[in-house]
Amino acid sequence: MIDCQLKLSTCLQSVAAIVFGDGHSGSRRSLLYPLTKRRSEGAVPIAANYRLVDVVVSNCINSNITKIYALTQFNSTSLNSHLAKAYSGVGLGKDGFVEAIAAYQSPENQQWFQGSADAVRRCLWVLDEYPVKDFLILPGHHLYKMDYQVLVGAHRKAGCDISIVSLRADRTPALGTLRVNSQKRVLDIDTKEMESTGTSEAAGGDDNLVSTGIYLIKRNVLVELLRERFPDENGIEGVIRGAISLGMKVGLCFALVYTFIFEVKFMTAKPFLLSCKVQVEAYLFDGYWEDMGSIGAFYRASMENTTKSTARFDFCDRNSPVYTLARSLPPSIISGSVITDSLIGDGCILNRCTIKGSVIGMRTRADDGVTIEDSVIMGFDTYELTNHGHPVNGKPCAAVPPLGIGANTHIRRSIVDKNARIGKNVMLINRDGVQEGDGEADGYMIRDGIVVVLRSAVIPDGTVL
Repeated sequence: MIDCQLKLSTCLQSVAAIVFGDGHSGSRRSLLYPLTKRRSEGAVPIAANYRLVDVVVSNCINSNITKIYALTQFNSTSLNSHLAKAYSGVGLGKDGFVEAIAAYQSPENQQWFQGSADAVRRCLWVLDEYPVKDFLILPGHHLYKMDYQVLVGAHRKAGCDISIVSLRADRTPALGTLRVNSQKRVLDIDTKEMESTGTSEAAGGDDNLVSTGIYLIKRNVLVELLRERFPDENGIEGVIRGAISLGMKVGLCFALVYTFIFEVKFMTAKPFLLSCKVQVEAYLFDGYWEDMGSIGAFYRASMENTTKSTARFDFCDRNSPVYTLARSLPPSIISGSVITDSLIGDGCILNRCTIKGSVIGMRTRADDGVTIEDSVIMGFDTYELTNHGHPVNGKPCAAVPPLGIGANTHIRRSIVDKNARIGKNVMLINRDGVQEGDGEADGYMIRDGIVVVLRSAVIPDGTVL
């Protein structure tokens, strides 16, 4: 009982999470576009009822980390609104909170956030509110389950200044390959494509670890790295690489004279050569993890979770639930339909349709004869059984179908964003097998061979794609 209480208090009182709602840096055009045309990556709907950011926030809550800051900038309206509605007053304890911090300008700095490191640097005055020991830095668009308490325990037991959550992978990662020694000390991060050389510069090392972009950093280390050592570095990955290079340089320099000084830890009040020694280690995560940073990855993960036999992420795990906004929606109405291997969200109206291997979001209406295969329908914000005579997207009301999916429409290997109006006898099947196509002006794009219907798009009756 005492051990459980100590484990609870370890994270509850001494760790705060920093979630990037815009993904890694917010400075690049998202590879999830067009799903991010009007929203940030963390706000992208997933698994019928959730948003991507819910997964990361739920990991924190389930790990007893209840001080959660979400830093947002681009297209942040829906994400900020969701966080405020979903996690306001949900019983996170006396000091618990989920606080969205939007990018801002000030008399001292009239620019917006220039990247993830710049965002944290500009918000340090807010982060100083609670005397935590460590900050857990988290991208908001990853799909995985992790008990961060285990990470914190390993981090503190090893006496690390920075722990990089890593995994084994046979694909080139977006955030770099870690070169580590036999003690998992990180010696370098290679952000270029790996070239197999058959050798390892670190005896006993493991070159097959890649960074997930998740970092646990001592509070005083983070502050000095951002303010003193790398005040002009905008990306958090650049700060981490700089910290590793500082540690390597000083360690090798002192090893020529006093080998024991190689292990000196970060001390902000000491002379420069000692204060810039940083111990960075890799923490190996062996669970399921997916970077949802592209249309292909998002589609693949969504399809994997349509059946219990193929699901690699369990949304039904009672021991590690995924939280989201509580909604007062009726149960779905399913009449004369055949549905196999699919996720169906709340409040759907499905009438004599066939659905196979698909994700059907909240309030989806599908009329007679609709066939949906291997697709993601993100759902709708309201019900509309008929168009009430007003134009939509500049089109006259006679040419605009109501919200939902019209009769006898066939959708295959597609993603339909929220509030789309798809007419009757439409075929979204990528008939010509196009891998990349830009029909944004007509309400759709093709990415990685997947038809993506844009948010609030109008697809007229009889359209064939």
